[in-house]
Amino acid sequence: MTREEKVKEIIKRLSKIYPQPKSALIHESAWQLLVATILSGQTTDKLVNTVTPELFKKYPTVKDFADAPVEDINTMIKKVNFHNNKAKNSKAAAKIIMEKHNGVVPSTMEALDALPGVARKTANVVLSDYFHKPAGIVVDTHVVRLANKLGLTKHKDPAKIEQDLMQIVPRDQWQYFGHYLVYFGREFCPARPHKCDECPLKELCPDT
Repeated sequence: MTREEKVKEIIKRLSKIYPQPKSALIHESAWQLLVATILSGQTTDKLVNTVTPELFKKYPTVKDFADAPVEDINTMIKKVNFHNNKAKNSKAAAKIIMEKHNGVVPSTMEALDALPGVARKTANVVLSDYFHKPAGIVVDTHVVRLANKLGLTKHKDPAKIEQDLMQIVPRDQWQYFGHYLVYFGREFCPARPHKCDECPLKELCPDT
């Protein structure tokens, strides 16, 4: 089975379990999804979702963030790993969006990737889940681990993994593929020791 054939089978199986999956981060706008994704770096979506409701209630818009005291943002997200940097980056990103994009979150990879605290993963989440304009594939720690485990790449670097996946995943599935692996990893194939008996991808995994 080629990697392309394996990817098609993975999509076929996981799409039945997770039809049109999307980020689990709570948001009501492109800006809120951008902030939530910045906060989710090396932090679980579940934890981020405990922080953002009050944060977005107090500072719902880009302008609100740009005008907010960074110390207050920091206090409100203190449960999140690296909250100091994330508070500074989110406020700085808001100021740039106000100054360069008229307060509107940009919808291109180039513009998003230029914002403080935003790398390709964050930009891909916003482009795919909010704008429905995927420019690539979301690669987080689950995807790094599972793309290797399933034999879809030999790389450990997320940027190289994304390039490998973009070559074998049909473009109309870019929006979903990373999310398929994230949900699959959480439910069936966590990094900790686990049983593979009920795994929907058992026959496709070289480790089983």
